[in-house]
Amino acid sequence: MPKLTVPVSKEDHAEGMTDARCTLVEYGDYQCLNCGAAYPLVKRLQRHFGSQLRFVFRNFPMTRLHAEAENAAQVAEFAGAHGKFWEVHDLLLENQLRLGDALYAEIGEQCGLQLADLRDALQQQVFLKRVRDDFAGGVRSGVNGTPTFFVNDERFNGPKDFEHLSQAIEDAIRQ
Repeated sequence: MPKLTVPVSKEDHAEGMTDARCTLVEYGDYQCLNCGAAYPLVKRLQRHFGSQLRFVFRNFPMTRLHAEAENAAQVAEFAGAHGKFWEVHDLLLENQLRLGDALYAEIGEQCGLQLADLRDALQQQVFLKRVRDDFAGGVRSGVNGTPTFFVNDERFNGPKDFEHLSQAIEDAIRQ
């Protein structure tokens, strides 16, 4: 079974305690409908496991299929540089059918981000390297679609539903 080749670090976007018994890593694409469907599942898992679970999100924009995925990832990274990653991450997934400049401006305004700075960052592709580094790490870990989950560094290949993912997390917590 493929393993996570890029260890989770302080550079990652993570929710939860660093010493949680289980870390769930998702490689995701903001324009991927399956990632949109997995979003409430992840929220449910976080509520269910509480402090035992840390969640990490990494960018895996599948640009050949999703024209806005890379820009959306850059918007999230811009927000992360301003302490607003999770707010923007959630809003992008909740509004994934509207991805584009108008939504990015709306989200930026809603989250108190400087819109001129956001536009400049997108034009200059300030966060593109970060997004592509996440993508490259995913490829090295065997990611070939989204969402792809890793439970304590082991790729999860089961059905992406609450029953199966929660069982994998419970198994990891018991180890």
